[in-house]
Amino acid sequence: MGLTRSLWYYTSKKDDHQVINKLNELAIDLPHRGFDDYYGRIRQEGYPWNRKRVLRVYRLMKLTMRRKRKKRLPSRIKEPLVIPNRLNETWSMDFMCDTLENGRKFRVLNVIDDYNREALIIKPQMIFPGEFVVNALNDLVFYRGKPSQIRVDNGPEFISKAFLKWCNDNGIRIIHIQPGKPVQNALIERFNRLYREDVLDAYIFEDIYQVREISKEWQEDYNNNHPHGSLGGKSPKQYAKPEKEECLIEEIIPKKSKLAMS
Repeated sequence: MGLTRSLWYYTSKKDDHQVINKLNELAIDLPHRGFDDYYGRIRQEGYPWNRKRVLRVYRLMKLTMRRKRKKRLPSRIKEPLVIPNRLNETWSMDFMCDTLENGRKFRVLNVIDDYNREALIIKPQMIFPGEFVVNALNDLVFYRGKPSQIRVDNGPEFISKAFLKWCNDNGIRIIHIQPGKPVQNALIERFNRLYREDVLDAYIFEDIYQVREISKEWQEDYNNNHPHGSLGGKSPKQYAKPEKEECLIEEIIPKKSKLAMS
């Protein structure tokens, strides 16, 4: 073959792990820059690698092709899941997905009150931009009142400018759970399981209007008749009645005292 023994048994001793790690770091922090910027920064930081070596590794890593950059989320602080002591203190929101009989996908916006687990909104839609979420919340606040805080995940609707602006304008605090930690929003997740078992997995829907009709019937039954274990076997409406009666008494007593004084 004309090969020497040393050439046949030769193995490369190049170790480019440090160069690879540095280029990966630069590609994550500066995804829109090119090789010249990366190499300039490498030399400024005092690394001894020459241009040919860095360029060879750069091409092997296929950094000449633009990498897809994930949208960065701000760091989320883990907050304990505390059960509130009154209505409209904390709401939880989440989205669910399913398909119609023809294969078209639809989404469902669910909103519950953490105090009595009452289903405030079950709204199926084909599309759900941030403005639709704000409109649904405006309708809810009109007859229910606004909450002190809302617990949500990091979905695109809940980090949209429209939703963030609406909460800021209404003085509502947003609690974003940490990415990939649905257990931090456990109350709405448990509600979602019941809704999926009783509605989404139980029917084959012909159109979105059928989803809305069945969901509305289920919502009424859940709020008035579902015996919730954590509420002492009471339904959400039954559990909230004592608080509503106390509020009415507090409103009536001051009126009577004013009449007595007059």
